[in-house]
Amino acid sequence: MVSVRNLTKNYEDFSLNVSMDIPDGRITGLVGKNGAGKSTTIKSVLGLIRPDGGTVRVFDKNAEELTTKDKQKIGVALSDSGFSAYLTVKDIAKILEKMYDSFDRKNFLATCRHYELPDDKLIQKFSTGMKAKLRVLVALSHDAKLLVMDEPTAGMDVEARNEILDIIRGYLTEKEDRAVLITSHIATDLEGLCDDIYMIHKGKILLHEDTDVILSDYAVIKVEDREFQKLDQNYIIGWKKESFGYCCLTNQKQYFIDNYPGMVIEKCGIDDLILIMTGGK
Repeated sequence: MVSVRNLTKNYEDFSLNVSMDIPDGRITGLVGKNGAGKSTTIKSVLGLIRPDGGTVRVFDKNAEELTTKDKQKIGVALSDSGFSAYLTVKDIAKILEKMYDSFDRKNFLATCRHYELPDDKLIQKFSTGMKAKLRVLVALSHDAKLLVMDEPTAGMDVEARNEILDIIRGYLTEKEDRAVLITSHIATDLEGLCDDIYMIHKGKILLHEDTDVILSDYAVIKVEDREFQKLDQNYIIGWKKESFGYCCLTNQKQYFIDNYPGMVIEKCGIDDLILIMTGGK
């Protein structure tokens, strides 16, 4: 669906250089700290920021060659995008109807009502969670083949987040030729949603791994200083100094279970990856 090769963007205090793939039939997550380059990457892929170098191919075309019809196949929900405060959901439906050939006005309004977004209430009176929900529903409203979402569940309560995540899962399973690229600071959302994860830090990709592999094969090992020296460093991919000693990251959990009995070996999640790989060595 999307192929990114050596995408570069240079600022005075920041430089982006990213390669990644977003294949059909998969939900790909992009994670990292604030300022790591997630939004810059997404906006460069979408053509909202002009990169300084590299290539972006979408639907087997260079991004700059996409036609209006091609762009209609992309659904976008960005964290810093919004709608005029003086529009209603009905007003937005009229706009979308003119923009997208595949937009289903009746279904869109029904879906908004189902998720408690009233037709005729001004957007300025919507809560933060309601606005976030509306951005997602707009992105899904026109049968897009590629869905790009930046922090789509920010500001939502647990129930609303779960509803939106279920919608995204359903969107992908409806048709095999769809793909999703998503960022989020809520690690549990991505762990239960994404097929694979890219981690970005200071504009560079540090890690790319299937989510199932992260949850099954990766682990956090907590050891005191003297124990750290005894660990087989060939199986440690990162570590972070702590008050008690060291937090170590491995992608060979079973090796340590088999060879270091009695050692504290904990399940690894995406938050652990970010903390150790971006805050340690």
